[in-house]
Amino acid sequence: MESILGFDFGTLSIGVAIGNPVTQSASALPALKARDGMPNWDELTKLLHQWQPQRLIVGLPLNMDGSEQSITQRARKFGNRLHGRFGLPVEFQDERLSTVDAKATLFARGGYKALKKGAIDSASAVVIIESWYELQRQPQS
Repeated sequence: MESILGFDFGTLSIGVAIGNPVTQSASALPALKARDGMPNWDELTKLLHQWQPQRLIVGLPLNMDGSEQSITQRARKFGNRLHGRFGLPVEFQDERLSTVDAKATLFARGGYKALKKGAIDSASAVVIIESWYELQRQPQS
């Protein structure tokens, strides 16, 4: 039972969530501000020290047909940097429609006022982690 930290990569904001291996659910954490996709690495280091994850999950933004787009490569690069800096295993998770799901959940909880950029990004990270857990539960063929 390993804890995981999930990321919804963006060029201005990176959503963050922590996974609970027991319940296989996730909770949103404050989003990290980014500058052209680069987070404040000191803040990220503090986050990793605080939560002590054994695995990192990075959402992979794909087109609806599964093809890659320019932001897909940037998300991969972010994941590779995480692995290089912290030595933790990094997995990529298809994040198609995660933002749509996140917005619907936040709106249901608090209306339009709940739809703040950082909140949406971290709620998307929750969706990414929970879809990763769901994939782990599926029988391997």
